[in-house]
Amino acid sequence: MDTVLLPALLERFVSHLKSQGKSDFTVIAYKKDLEQFVGFITSKEKNDIREVKKEDIDSFINKLLQDGYTKKSASRKLNSIRTFFRFLKNEGTIDQNPSLDVSHPKYTQAAPRIFSKLEYRALRDVGKEDSRTYALIEVLLQTGIKIGELANIRTQDVEDADIKIRSYGKSPERKVPLNKAAKKAIEEYLQIRGNSTNDDHLFITRTGHPLLIRNIRQIITRCFREVGIENATVNDLRNTFIAYQLINGASVEYIARVVGHRRLSSTERFLNLVKEKAERKERLGEL
Repeated sequence: MDTVLLPALLERFVSHLKSQGKSDFTVIAYKKDLEQFVGFITSKEKNDIREVKKEDIDSFINKLLQDGYTKKSASRKLNSIRTFFRFLKNEGTIDQNPSLDVSHPKYTQAAPRIFSKLEYRALRDVGKEDSRTYALIEVLLQTGIKIGELANIRTQDVEDADIKIRSYGKSPERKVPLNKAAKKAIEEYLQIRGNSTNDDHLFITRTGHPLLIRNIRQIITRCFREVGIENATVNDLRNTFIAYQLINGASVEYIARVVGHRRLSSTERFLNLVKEKAERKERLGEL
């Protein structure tokens, strides 16, 4: 029987993901996880996929934990491995999926961080020094979208009452309402942005190129530093949006649709952080 080499199978799996219309973000995430796994397995002088056993996958997960990876990260990588082996089994390359017998590392998910009004208002104040920075902060805070979704917005996606959010990662394409604060911030930024570039991304660099995720993260992180907000991430703006909208009275179902949560439980976990009770209504409040 011919040897079925792991690197070749990985490339085949990546091609399969692309043919399924998976986003670049998803494909890259799977590829990185599996390249790490394949590197570990081949270092054990196993090159044939049929030689990989449950114990090998267990060893890989344990090595990740020993190397300082969080249990959450290790669990995500195990999900990637399971998807890979499921693909190989479905196409008849292997008869059994050894990853199904491997247990996920148990971890407790930390409560989402929610900024106080003092914190997010200070962040907005420092952002006002630059119209692009201010627009980035306002759109994140007033819509709850992800940083990758923000980087992917095109100028034509911005409409009078809402903004089209393109499919990103596991989040579906959807429309998110634009309140007055976000709309005003975008309009002021567009006056500075101008039309001197052929690139249609809403947020661009000074030289007219798309503002990348890492660029946005650097800008927001600098603002955190300037106002003294420690150990914060860009995603905390999304968390803050969700929590305050629930406090404002928006239903869990409505907010889940707005932020693109595939599972209602992802939104429901914020309820424990919401102390105030309000009448449920299908509208968004302004932060």
